Amino acid sequence: MLLYNAQQKNDYMQQEDDWDRDMLLDPAWEKQQRKTFTAWCNSHLRKAGTQIENIEEDFRDGLKLMLLLEVISGERLAKPERGKMRVHKISNVNKALDFIASKGVKLVSIGAEEIVDGNAKMTLGMIWTIILRFAIQDISVEETSAKEGLLLWCQRKTAPYKNVNIQNFHISWKDGLGFCALIHRHRPELIDYGKLRKDDPMTNLNTAFDVAEKYLDIPKMLDAEDIVGTARPDEKAIMTYVSSFYHAFSGAQKAETAANRICKVLAVNQENEQLMEDYEKLASDLLEWIRRTIPWLENRVPENTMQAMQQKLEDFRDYRRLHKPPKVQEKCQLEINFNTLQTKLRLSNRPAFMPSEGKMVSDISSAWGSLEGAEKGYEEWLLNEIRRLERLDHLAEKFRQKAAIHEAWTDGKEEMLQHKDYETASLSDIKALLKKHEAFESDLAAHQDRVEQIAAIAQELNELEYYDSPSVNARCQQICDQWDSLGVLTQKRSEALQRTEKLLETIDQLYLEFAKRAAPFNNWMEGAMEDLQDTFIVHTIEEIQGLSTAHEQFKATLPEADKERQAILGIHNEIAKIVQTYHVNMAGTNPYTTINPQEINAKWDKVRQLVPQRDQALIEEHARQQNNERLRRQFANQANVIGPWIQTKMEEIGRISIEMHGTLEDQLTHLRQYEKNIVNYKPKIDQLEGDHQLIQEALIFDNKHTNYTMEHIRVGWEQLLTTIARTINEIENQILTRDAKGISQDQMNEFRASFNHFDRDHSGTLGAEEFKACLISLGFDIGNDAQKRTGMMDAEDFRACLISMGYNMGEAEFARIMSIVDPNRLGVITFQAFIDFMSRETADTDTADQVMTSFKVLAGDKNYILADELRRELPPDQAEYCIARMMPYTGPDAIPGALDYMSFSTALYGESDL
Repeated sequence: MLLYNAQQKNDYMQQEDDWDRDMLLDPAWEKQQRKTFTAWCNSHLRKAGTQIENIEEDFRDGLKLMLLLEVISGERLAKPERGKMRVHKISNVNKALDFIASKGVKLVSIGAEEIVDGNAKMTLGMIWTIILRFAIQDISVEETSAKEGLLLWCQRKTAPYKNVNIQNFHISWKDGLGFCALIHRHRPELIDYGKLRKDDPMTNLNTAFDVAEKYLDIPKMLDAEDIVGTARPDEKAIMTYVSSFYHAFSGAQKAETAANRICKVLAVNQENEQLMEDYEKLASDLLEWIRRTIPWLENRVPENTMQAMQQKLEDFRDYRRLHKPPKVQEKCQLEINFNTLQTKLRLSNRPAFMPSEGKMVSDISSAWGSLEGAEKGYEEWLLNEIRRLERLDHLAEKFRQKAAIHEAWTDGKEEMLQHKDYETASLSDIKALLKKHEAFESDLAAHQDRVEQIAAIAQELNELEYYDSPSVNARCQQICDQWDSLGVLTQKRSEALQRTEKLLETIDQLYLEFAKRAAPFNNWMEGAMEDLQDTFIVHTIEEIQGLSTAHEQFKATLPEADKERQAILGIHNEIAKIVQTYHVNMAGTNPYTTINPQEINAKWDKVRQLVPQRDQALIEEHARQQNNERLRRQFANQANVIGPWIQTKMEEIGRISIEMHGTLEDQLTHLRQYEKNIVNYKPKIDQLEGDHQLIQEALIFDNKHTNYTMEHIRVGWEQLLTTIARTINEIENQILTRDAKGISQDQMNEFRASFNHFDRDHSGTLGAEEFKACLISLGFDIGNDAQKRTGMMDAEDFRACLISMGYNMGEAEFARIMSIVDPNRLGVITFQAFIDFMSRETADTDTADQVMTSFKVLAGDKNYILADELRRELPPDQAEYCIARMMPYTGPDAIPGALDYMSFSTALYGESDL
C-alpha cells in the first residue's frame, strides 16, 4: 500500500494515502486511471518534445520519469544513467524518487525495483502522488486547499448553473454538465449552455472534452464512454482532469477575488444603509408617541366627581401597565441599534452615522425625560385631586347637616319675634315674656358658633373650588341674612319688653329656673346629636382609635347628663305642682321657654338611640383601617425584598462588567443567562403591582413600613433591564471589534486587565493620565510627563505620545486622531475606544484604494467600467446597486455607457480615508 505524507497538507494527504488497492484492481477504474494519467503526463512531456504510450512500460528506465519531474517542477535533476542495464534503470528511478521525497513527500513500501519491473499498481500510485503534489496540493480557495479547495472552486464556479450540483469527484460529473459549466463560466463563447440537456450525458461530455482540447489546450484524458459506462467514475481520474481545468482558468481567479472584495464592501454598505433607515423609522415612531402622550399627561382639567377622577386614575394605570413598557423596550433597542451601527461603521472605516435633526439618541433621551417628568406630575396631580374631592364631599355633607339643623332651629323665630303679644298681656305675662326673651337671647348667642361654622365651611368649599359652590353660597347667604334679621328683631323686641317691664312685676322663678337649665341642656343634646351624626374621615388606625376614645369619654358623661335631665324634669314637675296647688292661670305653658319636657325626653331618647349607631360606625371604620394596615404591610414586605434585590443585581452587573472572566463569548453567554434570570423575576414585580393597585383602590396614601414606593421599584426595574442590555451590547461590540481587527483572546484579556487595573474608580472609563499609564504598561513609550501631573494629557503631550509609538502627523492629522479617541472631548476614554486605538494600526480593513484597484481588475485595467462587466462579475443586486450610483465616466478615453468607478470607490468611505 502507498502511504503519502506532505508536511503542509498532512490531514488531507493522510486521507488520500488510504486509497483502496481493491479499487485500483477494478478493471474499469484502472482503465480510467491509465488513460487519464497517461494524458496528464503527455500534456507535460510534450513540452520537452516527447510522450509515452504505455505508462508502466515507458517509465521503467527512469529517463522519461526524470524528464517529467523536471518539466512540472522547473528544476534540474541529477544526470541520468544512459546504460540499458537493470542497475542503470534502478539508479535513474531512485533519482526520481529521491527528488519526490525532497519535495516533502514520503513514499513507503515502494522502490525503484517495482517501477523497473513494470508493476502497474505501484506505477499508477506513484503518478497519482506526483499529480497530488504538483497539480492539486497548491490549489487554495477561500482558506481551503488541495482536494477541498478544488471542490470549493468547482462549486463556486458552477453555482449559477441549473442542473449542476457538484458535491464530489465521481458521480457529480457523470452527466457532463459540470465540465460544460466550468468552460461556459470562463469562456461563454465556446459553449451554448442553454442547449445542453441533463438526459444526454454523452453529448455533454464529448462537447466539453472536445472544446477543452481544441481551445483550452487541455488534452482529452477520458472518453465519454469511460464515465457514462461506470456506476461510479474513478475519483482520481476526475480530480486530475478537473485540476487541468483549474490551472487553465487560474488566470480568472484574480477577477473573482476582486469581485468578492467588491461584494463584501457593497454588502457592508447595504447593511449599514438598512440599519440607518431602521433607526430613523424607530426614532420617528418613538418621538411621535412621546409627542402624543405628553399633552395627555399635562392635561390638568379637574373632574367634578370622584367617579370621574377614579376613571382618570384607572386610565393612567393602563398607560403604566400596557402602553409604556413596550416603548421602554423600543427606547433601549434604539440605543443598542445605534451603538451597533456606529461600531460597524467604525470597523468598516465608514464615517459615523449622524441621524436626522432632532433624532439623536440625546434628543430621544431628552424627550423621554420630559415624558417621565410629565408622568410624575400627572400622577401627583391625580392623587391630590382625589384627596381634594374626598375632602370636598365631606365638607359639603357637613355643610348640609349644619345648615339643616340651623334652618330647623330658626324656623318660625322671625314670626315669634314680630308677635306683639305683650300689648294685651298681664303683668305676669309681660314679665314672663321678658324672661322668655332673655332665654331666647341666650339660645341665639349659643347658635352664633354654628352660623360661623357654616360660613367657614362655605368659605373652604369656595377655596377648594367645589363644583356646586353657587348653591352653597346662596344657601349660606340666606342663612347669614336671616341671622342678621333675627339679631335686629331680637333687639327691637327686647326694647319693647323693657318699656313694658315696669308694668310687669310678677314672675315664676321656677319657670325661669327651668328655662335657664333646660336651654343649655337642650343645646347640649342638640350638639350631642349633631356630633353623633357627624361624618368622619380617617386614614390610620391611630386616628380611628382617637375617635373611639373620644366617643368612650362622651358615653362616660351620659350618667351625669341623665341626672341633669331628671333635675330639669323635676323643676317642671314642681311648676305643675304649684300651678295645681295655687290654681295659677298659666295655660299649661312655660312663659320663659318653648322647651318642654316631652321635647327633652324625645331628644334624650334620640341621643341614646344614636350612641350604639355611632359605636357600629366606629367598629366598621376600625376594621377598614385594619385591612388598610394589612395592605400596607403586605406591600412593604415585598417591596423591602424586591428593592434591595434590584440594587444587588445592579451592583453585580457592575462587577461583572469590570471583572469579565473568560472569553468574550463566555462572558456574553454568562450575561445572557444572567439576563434570563432577571427576566424570570418579573412575576414578583407584577405581583407587587397588584398589591400597589389594591392600596390605591383603598385610597391609602402613605406607608410607614417601607421607604420604597412603586415608582422606585418601577424605575429600578427599568434601569436594571436597560443596564444588562447595554452590558450585553458592549460585549457584542467588543466581539465585533475583536473579530474585525484580528485581536486574539489573550490580547483582549491583556487589554481588559490593563484597563481594569488603571480604572481605579471602577467607572468603566479612563482619564487621560490613566490612559497614558495603561499604554505604558502595555509597552508603549509615550514620553515623560513627570513635570505636569495634572491627571490629564493635553494635546501636545498626546501628540508626543503618538509620535513615540511611530505616528508621524501634522496638526490636522493629530486633531483627527484626538477626535477618534475622545470624540466628545469629555476627558475620558472608554474601553471600546481603547480597544479601537490598540487595534487600529494592525487591522486588515478594506480601503478606498483597495476597492478602486479591485474595480480596475474587473475593468481589465481600463479607467472606466461597463454595466455588462459589472453584471457578469457581481451578483445581480450588488451589480445594480453599483450601476445606479456610479456617475458616467468623462475621461478622454470615455466610450458610451462608461461608468466612473474611481469616484464611486471614494464615496463609499466618505471624504476622509484612514
